[in-house]
Amino acid sequence: MGTAIITLLIAILAVFATVSTLKNKNYLGFLFALATVLVFGFFSIMTLIKSAYPEG
Repeated sequence: MGTAIITLLIAILAVFATVSTLKNKNYLGFLFALATVLVFGFFSIMTLIKSAYPEG
């Protein structure tokens, strides 16, 4: 559960990085930040869903 929370925090920080790179017109940084948001966001959300709602 701790890993999911940490990766969710990384995804939230990457959202701020994505906005910042767009303001600075740094397109390569934007691609990396967007990829980070997608990967870490997906991983954290799916981990929270699997561990927070056990099968019944």
